[in-house]
Amino acid sequence: MQDIESSERPAAAPRISVIGTGYLGATHAAAMAEMGFEVVGVDSDERKVEALSRGEVPFYEPGLPELILKHVSSGALRFTTDIAEATAFSDVHFICVGTPQQRGSHAADLSYVEAATAQVAKNLTHDALIVGKSTVPVGTAARLRSIIADLVPAGIDAELVWNPEFLREGKAVEDTLTPDRIVLGGTSEKAERLMRTVYAQPIATGIPVIVCDLPTAELVKVSANAFLATKISFINSIAEICEVAGADVTTLADALGHDVRIGRQFLNAGLGFGGGCLPKDIRALMHRSRELGAYQASALLQQVDEINMAQRQRVINLTLEAVGGSVLNRRIGVLGAAFKPHTDDVRDSPALNVAAALHLRGAQVVVYDPQAGQTARRNFPTLSYADSLADAAAGADALLVLTEWAEFVDADPAQLATQVNTPQVIDARNCLDAAAWRASGWTVRTLGRSTQPDSDRASSRQAVLV
Repeated sequence: MQDIESSERPAAAPRISVIGTGYLGATHAAAMAEMGFEVVGVDSDERKVEALSRGEVPFYEPGLPELILKHVSSGALRFTTDIAEATAFSDVHFICVGTPQQRGSHAADLSYVEAATAQVAKNLTHDALIVGKSTVPVGTAARLRSIIADLVPAGIDAELVWNPEFLREGKAVEDTLTPDRIVLGGTSEKAERLMRTVYAQPIATGIPVIVCDLPTAELVKVSANAFLATKISFINSIAEICEVAGADVTTLADALGHDVRIGRQFLNAGLGFGGGCLPKDIRALMHRSRELGAYQASALLQQVDEINMAQRQRVINLTLEAVGGSVLNRRIGVLGAAFKPHTDDVRDSPALNVAAALHLRGAQVVVYDPQAGQTARRNFPTLSYADSLADAAAGADALLVLTEWAEFVDADPAQLATQVNTPQVIDARNCLDAAAWRASGWTVRTLGRSTQPDSDRASSRQAVLV
Protein backbone atom coordinates (compact mmCIF):
# COMPACT_ATOMS: atom_id res chain seq x y z
CA MET A 1 0.00 0.00 0.00
CA GLN A 2 1.48 3.31 -1.04
CA ASP A 3 2.35 5.63 1.82
CA ILE A 4 1.43 9.22 1.03
CA GLU A 5 1.76 12.01 3.53
CA SER A 6 -0.92 14.70 3.40
CA SER A 7 1.85 17.28 3.12
CA GLU A 8 2.45 15.93 -0.41
CA ARG A 9 -0.99 17.12 -1.54
CA PRO A 10 -0.53 19.74 -4.29
CA ALA A 11 -1.65 23.21 -3.32
CA ALA A 12 -4.40 23.13 -5.96
CA ALA A 13 -5.65 19.66 -5.04
CA PRO A 14 -9.38 19.54 -4.29
CA ARG A 15 -10.64 18.89 -0.80
CA ILE A 16 -13.06 16.02 -0.53
CA SER A 17 -16.16 15.22 1.48
CA VAL A 18 -17.73 11.77 1.67
CA ILE A 19 -21.42 11.75 2.60
CA GLY A 20 -22.26 8.53 4.39
CA THR A 21 -19.65 6.55 6.34
CA GLY A 22 -20.99 3.04 6.08
CA TYR A 23 -19.11 0.29 4.30
CA LEU A 24 -18.66 2.21 1.03
CA GLY A 25 -18.18 5.67 2.50
CA ALA A 26 -15.69 4.80 5.23
CA THR A 27 -13.56 2.86 2.76
CA HIS A 28 -13.70 5.59 0.12
CA ALA A 29 -12.83 8.32 2.63
CA ALA A 30 -9.81 6.39 3.90
CA ALA A 31 -8.65 5.64 0.35
CA MET A 32 -8.92 9.29 -0.69
CA ALA A 33 -6.79 10.25 2.30
CA GLU A 34 -4.29 7.56 1.33
CA MET A 35 -4.12 9.12 -2.13
CA GLY A 36 -3.03 12.38 -0.54
CA PHE A 37 -6.21 14.42 -0.22
CA GLU A 38 -7.73 16.20 2.75
CA VAL A 39 -10.98 14.39 3.46
CA VAL A 40 -13.98 14.85 5.75
CA GLY A 41 -16.51 12.07 6.24
CA VAL A 42 -20.09 13.03 7.09
CA ASP A 43 -22.70 10.92 8.85
CA SER A 44 -25.87 11.63 10.81
CA ASP A 45 -25.00 8.90 13.33
CA GLU A 46 -23.04 10.66 16.06
CA ARG A 47 -21.83 7.43 17.66
CA LYS A 48 -20.44 6.21 14.34
CA VAL A 49 -18.67 9.51 13.80
CA GLU A 50 -17.14 9.37 17.27
CA ALA A 51 -15.96 5.79 16.72
CA LEU A 52 -14.42 6.55 13.33
CA SER A 53 -12.75 9.62 14.80
CA ARG A 54 -10.98 7.23 17.18
CA GLY A 55 -10.00 5.01 14.28
CA GLU A 56 -12.59 2.36 15.17
CA VAL A 57 -14.54 0.68 12.35
CA PRO A 58 -17.98 -0.78 13.25
CA PHE A 59 -17.63 -3.68 10.78
CA TYR A 60 -14.94 -6.14 9.73
CA GLU A 61 -12.93 -5.24 6.65
CA PRO A 62 -9.26 -6.29 6.42
CA GLY A 63 -6.85 -3.34 6.35
CA LEU A 64 -9.47 -0.62 6.80
CA PRO A 65 -9.09 0.10 10.56
CA GLU A 66 -5.35 0.58 10.14
CA LEU A 67 -5.84 2.91 7.17
CA ILE A 68 -8.43 5.03 8.97
CA LEU A 69 -6.36 5.27 12.14
CA LYS A 70 -3.30 6.26 10.11
CA HIS A 71 -5.01 9.19 8.43
CA VAL A 72 -7.11 10.30 11.40
CA SER A 73 -3.82 10.49 13.32
CA SER A 74 -2.12 12.45 10.52
CA GLY A 75 -5.02 14.90 10.28
CA ALA A 76 -5.72 14.13 6.63
CA LEU A 77 -9.02 12.45 7.52
CA ARG A 78 -11.70 13.57 9.94
CA PHE A 79 -15.37 12.86 10.55
CA THR A 80 -18.31 15.10 11.44
CA THR A 81 -22.10 15.20 11.67
CA ASP A 82 -22.12 18.79 10.37
CA ILE A 83 -22.79 18.69 6.62
CA ALA A 84 -22.64 22.49 6.37
CA GLU A 85 -19.10 22.42 7.74
CA ALA A 86 -18.16 19.67 5.28
CA THR A 87 -19.58 21.42 2.23
CA ALA A 88 -17.88 24.68 3.15
CA PHE A 89 -14.57 22.79 3.46
CA SER A 90 -14.77 20.66 0.33
CA ASP A 91 -14.73 20.98 -3.44
CA VAL A 92 -15.75 17.45 -4.42
CA HIS A 93 -18.60 15.70 -2.61
CA PHE A 94 -19.02 11.92 -2.92
CA ILE A 95 -22.51 10.57 -2.19
CA CYS A 96 -21.93 7.16 -0.58
CA VAL A 97 -25.17 6.42 1.28
CA GLY A 98 -27.12 3.18 1.08
CA THR A 99 -29.85 2.20 -1.36
CA PRO A 100 -31.59 -0.68 0.43
CA GLN A 101 -34.52 -2.61 -0.95
CA GLN A 102 -37.86 -0.98 -0.21
CA ARG A 103 -40.15 -2.72 2.24
CA GLY A 104 -42.80 -4.67 0.36
CA SER A 105 -41.17 -4.06 -3.03
CA HIS A 106 -38.18 -5.02 -5.15
CA ALA A 107 -37.50 -1.35 -5.86
CA ALA A 108 -34.51 0.46 -4.39
CA ASP A 109 -35.13 2.92 -1.56
CA LEU A 110 -33.62 6.17 -2.86
CA SER A 111 -34.62 8.36 0.06
CA TYR A 112 -31.09 8.41 1.53
CA VAL A 113 -29.48 9.34 -1.79
CA GLU A 114 -32.02 12.08 -2.43
CA ALA A 115 -31.70 13.47 1.10
CA ALA A 116 -27.88 13.47 1.01
CA THR A 117 -27.79 15.16 -2.39
CA ALA A 118 -30.29 17.79 -1.28
CA GLN A 119 -28.33 18.52 1.89
CA VAL A 120 -25.12 19.03 -0.04
CA ALA A 121 -26.79 21.23 -2.68
CA LYS A 122 -28.50 23.64 -0.29
CA ASN A 123 -25.42 24.01 1.93
CA LEU A 124 -22.93 24.80 -0.84
CA THR A 125 -20.90 27.97 -0.31
CA HIS A 126 -18.78 27.73 -3.48
CA ASP A 127 -18.68 25.91 -6.82
CA ALA A 128 -18.60 22.17 -6.38
CA LEU A 129 -18.71 18.78 -8.05
CA ILE A 130 -21.18 16.28 -6.60
CA VAL A 131 -20.26 12.68 -7.37
CA GLY A 132 -22.71 9.83 -7.01
CA LYS A 133 -21.12 6.52 -5.98
CA SER A 134 -24.18 4.76 -4.56
CA THR A 135 -25.73 1.98 -6.64
CA VAL A 136 -28.98 3.38 -8.08
CA PRO A 137 -31.58 2.49 -10.71
CA VAL A 138 -31.03 4.01 -14.13
CA GLY A 139 -32.65 7.43 -14.35
CA THR A 140 -31.88 8.42 -10.76
CA ALA A 141 -29.06 10.83 -11.60
CA ALA A 142 -31.25 12.87 -13.95
CA ARG A 143 -33.77 13.35 -11.12
CA LEU A 144 -30.98 14.30 -8.71
CA ARG A 145 -29.78 16.96 -11.13
CA SER A 146 -33.24 18.53 -10.93
CA ILE A 147 -33.09 18.47 -7.13
CA ILE A 148 -29.70 20.18 -7.20
CA ALA A 149 -30.92 22.85 -9.64
CA ASP A 150 -33.82 23.68 -7.35
CA LEU A 151 -31.75 23.88 -4.14
CA VAL A 152 -28.30 25.22 -4.96
CA PRO A 153 -27.82 28.83 -3.84
CA ALA A 154 -27.81 31.50 -6.53
CA GLY A 155 -24.47 32.18 -8.17
CA ILE A 156 -22.99 28.77 -7.34
CA ASP A 157 -22.10 26.27 -10.06
CA ALA A 158 -22.82 22.68 -8.99
CA GLU A 159 -22.47 19.72 -11.34
CA LEU A 160 -23.54 16.12 -10.69
CA VAL A 161 -21.67 13.18 -12.24
CA TRP A 162 -21.80 9.44 -11.61
CA ASN A 163 -18.81 7.33 -10.57
CA PRO A 164 -20.06 3.84 -9.56
CA GLU A 165 -18.23 1.77 -6.97
CA PHE A 166 -17.00 -1.79 -7.54
CA LEU A 167 -15.97 -2.89 -4.06
CA ARG A 168 -15.80 -6.51 -2.99
CA GLU A 169 -16.25 -7.04 0.73
CA GLY A 170 -13.03 -8.47 2.09
CA LYS A 171 -10.99 -6.64 -0.57
CA ALA A 172 -12.53 -3.18 -0.38
CA VAL A 173 -9.33 -1.26 0.40
CA GLU A 174 -7.45 -2.90 -2.46
CA ASP A 175 -10.39 -2.39 -4.84
CA THR A 176 -10.57 1.33 -4.01
CA LEU A 177 -6.85 2.06 -4.23
CA THR A 178 -6.25 -0.11 -7.30
CA PRO A 179 -9.59 -0.44 -9.11
CA ASP A 180 -9.84 -2.53 -12.27
CA ARG A 181 -11.67 0.34 -14.01
CA ILE A 182 -12.92 3.87 -13.32
CA VAL A 183 -16.26 4.87 -14.79
CA LEU A 184 -17.14 8.57 -15.14
CA GLY A 185 -20.68 9.30 -16.22
CA GLY A 186 -22.23 12.56 -17.39
CA THR A 187 -19.12 14.71 -17.04
CA SER A 188 -18.43 18.05 -18.63
CA GLU A 189 -14.85 18.70 -19.73
CA LYS A 190 -14.24 20.57 -16.48
CA ALA A 191 -15.71 17.80 -14.33
CA GLU A 192 -13.74 15.12 -16.18
CA ARG A 193 -10.49 17.00 -15.59
CA LEU A 194 -11.30 17.28 -11.90
CA MET A 195 -12.18 13.59 -11.59
CA ARG A 196 -8.97 12.63 -13.37
CA THR A 197 -7.14 14.72 -10.76
CA VAL A 198 -8.91 12.87 -7.96
CA TYR A 199 -7.99 9.50 -9.46
CA ALA A 200 -4.59 10.56 -10.81
CA GLN A 201 -2.67 7.87 -8.92
CA PRO A 202 -4.56 4.80 -10.13
CA ILE A 203 -4.87 6.30 -13.62
CA ALA A 204 -1.07 6.72 -13.71
CA THR A 205 -0.69 2.95 -13.23
CA GLY A 206 -2.68 2.22 -16.37
CA ILE A 207 -6.15 1.70 -14.88
CA PRO A 208 -8.64 2.22 -17.72
CA VAL A 209 -11.07 5.15 -17.56
CA ILE A 210 -14.47 4.79 -19.22
CA VAL A 211 -16.20 8.12 -19.88
CA CYS A 212 -19.87 7.76 -20.70
CA ASP A 213 -23.33 9.23 -20.24
CA LEU A 214 -25.25 9.14 -16.97
CA PRO A 215 -27.56 6.19 -17.77
CA THR A 216 -24.64 4.00 -18.84
CA ALA A 217 -22.71 4.81 -15.66
CA GLU A 218 -25.75 4.00 -13.53
CA LEU A 219 -26.19 0.64 -15.28
CA VAL A 220 -22.57 -0.55 -15.08
CA LYS A 221 -22.56 -1.72 -11.45
CA VAL A 222 -25.98 -3.34 -11.43
CA SER A 223 -25.28 -5.03 -14.77
CA ALA A 224 -21.99 -6.42 -13.46
CA ASN A 225 -23.73 -7.76 -10.36
CA ALA A 226 -26.54 -9.24 -12.45
CA PHE A 227 -24.04 -11.03 -14.67
CA LEU A 228 -22.12 -12.48 -11.73
CA ALA A 229 -25.37 -13.57 -10.10
CA THR A 230 -26.38 -15.22 -13.37
CA LYS A 231 -23.11 -17.20 -13.50
CA ILE A 232 -23.71 -18.46 -9.97
CA SER A 233 -27.30 -19.47 -10.65
CA PHE A 234 -26.25 -21.07 -13.95
CA ILE A 235 -23.69 -23.37 -12.33
CA ASN A 236 -26.15 -24.23 -9.57
CA SER A 237 -28.68 -25.25 -12.22
CA ILE A 238 -26.01 -27.40 -13.88
CA ALA A 239 -25.22 -28.87 -10.44
CA GLU A 240 -28.75 -30.24 -10.30
CA ILE A 241 -28.17 -32.03 -13.60
CA CYS A 242 -24.85 -33.35 -12.32
CA GLU A 243 -26.50 -34.89 -9.28
CA VAL A 244 -29.07 -36.71 -11.40
CA ALA A 245 -26.54 -37.82 -14.03
CA GLY A 246 -23.80 -38.82 -11.60
CA ALA A 247 -21.40 -36.09 -12.77
CA ASP A 248 -19.11 -33.87 -10.71
CA VAL A 249 -19.94 -30.16 -10.96
CA THR A 250 -16.60 -29.03 -9.53
CA THR A 251 -14.60 -30.84 -12.19
CA LEU A 252 -17.08 -29.62 -14.78
CA ALA A 253 -16.62 -26.03 -13.61
CA ASP A 254 -12.83 -26.43 -13.80
CA ALA A 255 -13.18 -27.59 -17.41
CA LEU A 256 -15.51 -24.70 -18.28
CA GLY A 257 -13.16 -22.24 -16.62
CA HIS A 258 -10.38 -22.98 -19.09
CA ASP A 259 -12.52 -21.40 -21.79
CA VAL A 260 -11.32 -17.78 -21.85
CA ARG A 261 -14.81 -16.67 -22.87
CA ILE A 262 -16.23 -18.07 -19.63
CA GLY A 263 -13.55 -18.04 -16.91
CA ARG A 264 -13.54 -19.99 -13.64
CA GLN A 265 -14.60 -17.25 -11.21
CA PHE A 266 -18.18 -17.38 -9.90
CA LEU A 267 -18.64 -20.94 -11.16
CA ASN A 268 -18.53 -22.56 -7.72
CA ALA A 269 -21.75 -24.48 -7.21
CA GLY A 270 -23.23 -24.40 -3.74
CA LEU A 271 -25.51 -22.52 -1.41
CA GLY A 272 -25.65 -19.43 -3.63
CA PHE A 273 -25.12 -15.72 -3.20
CA GLY A 274 -26.27 -13.31 -0.54
CA GLY A 275 -25.05 -10.12 1.10
CA GLY A 276 -26.04 -6.51 0.88
CA CYS A 277 -25.40 -6.01 -2.86
CA LEU A 278 -26.22 -8.82 -5.29
CA PRO A 279 -29.72 -9.77 -4.06
CA LYS A 280 -31.07 -6.24 -3.71
CA ASP A 281 -29.29 -5.00 -6.84
CA ILE A 282 -30.68 -7.67 -9.16
CA ARG A 283 -34.15 -7.17 -7.67
CA ALA A 284 -33.92 -3.40 -8.17
CA LEU A 285 -32.78 -3.94 -11.76
CA MET A 286 -35.64 -6.41 -12.25
CA HIS A 287 -38.10 -3.82 -10.95
CA ARG A 288 -36.66 -1.02 -13.06
CA SER A 289 -36.62 -3.24 -16.15
CA ARG A 290 -40.35 -3.82 -15.76
CA GLU A 291 -40.94 -0.09 -15.37
CA LEU A 292 -39.06 0.53 -18.61
CA GLY A 293 -40.82 -2.29 -20.45
CA ALA A 294 -37.68 -4.45 -20.77
CA TYR A 295 -39.54 -7.64 -19.90
CA GLN A 296 -36.99 -10.17 -21.15
CA ALA A 297 -34.35 -8.78 -18.81
CA SER A 298 -36.83 -8.79 -15.97
CA ALA A 299 -37.78 -12.42 -16.63
CA LEU A 300 -34.13 -13.51 -16.72
CA LEU A 301 -33.35 -11.79 -13.42
CA GLN A 302 -36.47 -13.28 -11.85
CA GLN A 303 -35.22 -16.77 -12.77
CA VAL A 304 -31.72 -16.03 -11.45
CA ASP A 305 -33.18 -14.90 -8.13
CA GLU A 306 -35.48 -17.92 -7.85
CA ILE A 307 -32.69 -20.41 -8.60
CA ASN A 308 -30.51 -18.76 -5.98
CA MET A 309 -33.16 -18.85 -3.28
CA ALA A 310 -33.99 -22.49 -4.12
CA GLN A 311 -30.42 -23.51 -3.20
CA ARG A 312 -31.21 -22.75 0.44
CA GLN A 313 -34.13 -25.18 0.39
CA ARG A 314 -31.90 -27.83 -1.20
CA VAL A 315 -29.50 -27.60 1.74
CA ILE A 316 -32.40 -27.84 4.17
CA ASN A 317 -33.57 -30.95 2.32
CA LEU A 318 -30.09 -32.50 2.49
CA THR A 319 -30.07 -31.87 6.23
CA LEU A 320 -33.45 -33.53 6.67
CA GLU A 321 -32.24 -36.50 4.65
CA ALA A 322 -29.10 -36.77 6.77
CA VAL A 323 -30.98 -37.01 10.07
CA GLY A 324 -33.75 -39.33 8.96
CA GLY A 325 -36.45 -36.94 7.80
CA SER A 326 -36.90 -34.66 10.83
CA VAL A 327 -34.58 -32.27 12.63
CA LEU A 328 -36.83 -32.03 15.69
CA ASN A 329 -34.57 -32.04 18.75
CA ARG A 330 -31.55 -32.87 16.59
CA ARG A 331 -28.39 -30.86 17.23
CA ILE A 332 -27.15 -29.18 14.05
CA GLY A 333 -23.76 -27.49 13.97
CA VAL A 334 -23.75 -24.63 11.47
CA LEU A 335 -20.30 -23.49 10.37
CA GLY A 336 -20.60 -20.00 8.99
CA ALA A 337 -22.88 -17.00 9.44
CA ALA A 338 -21.42 -14.37 7.09
CA PHE A 339 -22.67 -14.45 3.51
CA LYS A 340 -19.07 -15.11 2.41
CA PRO A 341 -15.64 -15.32 4.07
CA HIS A 342 -13.48 -12.30 4.98
CA THR A 343 -16.44 -10.22 6.18
CA ASP A 344 -18.81 -10.02 9.14
CA ASP A 345 -21.73 -9.03 6.89
CA VAL A 346 -24.82 -11.17 7.50
CA ARG A 347 -27.27 -9.24 5.31
CA ASP A 348 -29.34 -11.76 3.35
CA SER A 349 -26.93 -14.46 4.50
CA PRO A 350 -27.79 -17.87 3.00
CA ALA A 351 -26.09 -19.50 5.99
CA LEU A 352 -28.27 -17.79 8.57
CA ASN A 353 -31.36 -18.27 6.42
CA VAL A 354 -30.78 -22.04 6.46
CA ALA A 355 -29.95 -22.00 10.17
CA ALA A 356 -33.13 -20.09 11.00
CA ALA A 357 -35.27 -22.41 8.87
CA LEU A 358 -33.88 -25.47 10.66
CA HIS A 359 -34.46 -23.77 14.01
CA LEU A 360 -38.11 -23.21 13.09
CA ARG A 361 -38.39 -26.93 12.32
CA GLY A 362 -37.34 -27.74 15.88
CA ALA A 363 -33.60 -28.27 15.48
CA GLN A 364 -31.12 -27.29 18.17
CA VAL A 365 -28.99 -25.09 15.91
CA VAL A 366 -25.55 -23.95 17.08
CA VAL A 367 -23.81 -21.41 14.83
CA TYR A 368 -20.10 -20.59 14.73
CA ASP A 369 -18.39 -17.98 12.55
CA PRO A 370 -14.84 -16.66 13.17
CA GLN A 371 -15.81 -13.05 12.41
CA ALA A 372 -19.58 -12.67 12.11
CA GLY A 373 -20.68 -14.21 15.41
CA GLN A 374 -21.52 -10.95 17.15
CA THR A 375 -23.25 -9.50 14.09
CA ALA A 376 -25.29 -12.67 13.73
CA ARG A 377 -26.28 -12.60 17.40
CA ARG A 378 -27.68 -9.10 16.98
CA ASN A 379 -29.69 -10.01 13.88
CA PHE A 380 -30.76 -13.55 14.79
CA PRO A 381 -30.92 -13.60 18.60
CA THR A 382 -33.12 -16.71 18.74
CA LEU A 383 -30.30 -18.95 17.45
CA SER A 384 -27.58 -20.39 19.68
CA TYR A 385 -23.95 -19.51 19.07
CA ALA A 386 -20.62 -21.17 19.79
CA ASP A 387 -17.29 -19.48 20.40
CA SER A 388 -15.26 -22.10 18.55
CA LEU A 389 -15.49 -24.75 15.86
CA ALA A 390 -15.13 -27.46 18.49
CA ASP A 391 -18.07 -26.08 20.49
CA ALA A 392 -20.27 -26.00 17.39
CA ALA A 393 -19.34 -29.59 16.55
CA ALA A 394 -19.80 -30.99 20.06
CA GLY A 395 -22.61 -33.55 20.08
CA ALA A 396 -23.85 -32.57 16.61
CA ASP A 397 -26.03 -34.95 14.62
CA ALA A 398 -24.88 -33.15 11.46
CA LEU A 399 -22.40 -30.43 10.57
CA LEU A 400 -23.26 -27.90 7.86
CA VAL A 401 -20.44 -25.96 6.18
CA LEU A 402 -22.28 -22.87 4.94
CA THR A 403 -19.48 -20.26 4.66
CA GLU A 404 -16.12 -21.31 3.18
CA TRP A 405 -13.83 -19.87 5.86
CA ALA A 406 -10.28 -21.30 5.75
CA GLU A 407 -10.74 -22.49 9.35
CA PHE A 408 -13.44 -24.88 8.14
CA VAL A 409 -11.68 -25.93 4.93
CA ASP A 410 -8.47 -26.72 6.85
CA ALA A 411 -10.12 -28.38 9.87
CA ASP A 412 -8.96 -31.86 10.91
CA PRO A 413 -11.86 -34.20 10.08
CA ALA A 414 -10.46 -37.01 12.21
CA GLN A 415 -10.43 -34.81 15.30
CA LEU A 416 -13.90 -33.43 14.59
CA ALA A 417 -15.23 -36.97 14.18
CA THR A 418 -14.47 -37.61 17.86
CA GLN A 419 -16.53 -34.57 18.92
CA VAL A 420 -19.79 -35.01 17.00
CA ASN A 421 -22.62 -37.39 17.79
CA THR A 422 -22.87 -38.59 14.19
CA PRO A 423 -20.04 -37.94 11.70
CA GLN A 424 -21.96 -36.55 8.77
CA VAL A 425 -21.26 -33.25 7.06
CA ILE A 426 -23.13 -31.25 4.45
CA ASP A 427 -20.60 -29.30 2.41
CA ALA A 428 -22.88 -26.64 0.96
CA ARG A 429 -19.94 -24.73 -0.52
CA ASN A 430 -18.10 -27.67 -2.14
CA CYS A 431 -14.98 -26.50 -0.34
CA LEU A 432 -13.95 -29.60 1.65
CA ASP A 433 -11.61 -32.42 0.63
CA ALA A 434 -14.41 -35.00 0.56
CA ALA A 435 -12.00 -37.95 0.24
CA ALA A 436 -10.13 -36.95 3.41
CA TRP A 437 -13.37 -36.49 5.33
CA ARG A 438 -14.73 -39.86 4.19
CA ALA A 439 -11.43 -41.51 5.10
CA SER A 440 -11.97 -40.14 8.63
CA GLY A 441 -15.36 -41.83 8.86
CA TRP A 442 -17.64 -39.02 7.70
CA THR A 443 -20.66 -39.24 5.45
CA VAL A 444 -20.27 -36.30 3.07
CA ARG A 445 -23.18 -34.72 1.22
CA THR A 446 -22.65 -31.98 -1.36
CA LEU A 447 -24.48 -30.05 -4.06
CA GLY A 448 -23.73 -31.16 -7.61
CA ARG A 449 -21.28 -33.92 -6.80
CA SER A 450 -21.77 -37.66 -6.54
CA THR A 451 -21.80 -39.08 -3.01
CA GLN A 452 -19.73 -42.06 -4.15
CA PRO A 453 -16.06 -42.06 -3.03
CA ASP A 454 -14.77 -42.86 -6.52
CA SER A 455 -16.04 -39.50 -7.74
CA ASP A 456 -13.92 -37.51 -5.35
CA ARG A 457 -11.77 -34.88 -6.96
CA ALA A 458 -9.40 -32.36 -5.48
CA SER A 459 -11.45 -29.20 -5.16
CA SER A 460 -10.08 -26.09 -6.74
CA ARG A 461 -11.12 -24.28 -3.53
CA GLN A 462 -11.15 -21.08 -5.46
CA ALA A 463 -12.83 -18.51 -3.20
CA VAL A 464 -15.95 -16.94 -4.63
CA LEU A 465 -15.81 -13.28 -3.62
CA VAL A 466 -18.99 -11.40 -4.42
